[in-house]
Amino acid sequence: MRKILKQSILAILLLACIIAGYYFYKNSAKKNAEDVYKLQEVTMGDVEQSVSANGTINPVTLVSVGTQVSGRVSKLYVDFNDKVDKGQVLLELDDALLKAQIAQTEGTVRNAEASVELAKANEARFRSLYTQEYVSHMELDQAIQALKSANAQLQTARAQLQRDKTNLGYSIIRSPVSGVVVDRQIDVGQTVAASFQTPTLIKIAQDLSKMQIDSSFAEADIGNIKVGQKAKFSVDAFPNRTFEGSVKQIRLNPTNTANVVAYDVVVSVENPEQILLPGMTAYVNITFAKHENVKLIPNAALRFKPKTDNTSNDAPVSVSGINHKNKKLEDSKIDSNGFGRGKLFILQDGKPEIRRVKIGITDGKLTEIISDELKVGDKVITGDAQAQVQGNGNQRAPRMF
Repeated sequence: MRKILKQSILAILLLACIIAGYYFYKNSAKKNAEDVYKLQEVTMGDVEQSVSANGTINPVTLVSVGTQVSGRVSKLYVDFNDKVDKGQVLLELDDALLKAQIAQTEGTVRNAEASVELAKANEARFRSLYTQEYVSHMELDQAIQALKSANAQLQTARAQLQRDKTNLGYSIIRSPVSGVVVDRQIDVGQTVAASFQTPTLIKIAQDLSKMQIDSSFAEADIGNIKVGQKAKFSVDAFPNRTFEGSVKQIRLNPTNTANVVAYDVVVSVENPEQILLPGMTAYVNITFAKHENVKLIPNAALRFKPKTDNTSNDAPVSVSGINHKNKKLEDSKIDSNGFGRGKLFILQDGKPEIRRVKIGITDGKLTEIISDELKVGDKVITGDAQAQVQGNGNQRAPRMF
């Protein structure tokens, strides 16, 4: 009897240990809500909203020097990066053919002058004979007409001579402005032809201390850009330095690439150190709104949506009585005051609870909160911590070969 009683007590104790161990396991396996979700606090700070685009740095005035006559380059006086003054000789073309043309035209002029002298003598002779009635009036008119024709031919020949001398002057190419040679497209011995259009020989930047950025902004952003706005930009040559400029012009000629409409925006830039070179790629950022000392939340909080089919080990999910399976929450909209409307979730009694808030401007990472539903220090849900852990656990080690 005592043996049976002793065995019964041991069985009861063993059963109690099993039950206690089971409940201990359940409680230890059950996750807290803070372990299920990623949380971040509402903070105070400054936020700027801006639009950005890429552009190319160019001189404000870039003069392309060409030629109006054809010929072979016989002399070249400048090279890349040379500073030139207005009127300075840049190069010379072979003028042998031009001088030969001038000599030919001078002969034509002398021939025309001789014709004029003969026509004058004939006109005077016929006028004298007409007064003596030895020639008719028609013959006198013919002599007068011959003199006028000779004078016209002389004027034509002299004009041709002047044109040939002007072309000879064009064989010496001079700089139209003072500046720096940024491009040279010819060499000594090269032949240039100006038959149909003026070829570009040399490009001169008038002033490299003043540059401009030619950028292209999408039509969705162009409404926020105004002439005179400050712009910040960076270049690959100086990655740790930020430069400033101002919007100089919004060109009204749109471009359409793959059904995307864009507008050219010109940003004026001061370049006193002349470290910004023509052709550099600039990453332009134009700030059109800035709010200081406002409530801020991460943008991830506005994108988070809780799951409704969590397992029993996860924290229970309740969204203020809203069933996600039966009702879809509306996306962010703009209210009558111009503020955006968004939704986010906070932990309330271990459960995610929805909050609808008014949102202001955003910099792409943080968003301004205008509503009073949230206070500084409140924690908002930005993601699923468990999913992140599982995702990290499923990552494979990189292959060595």
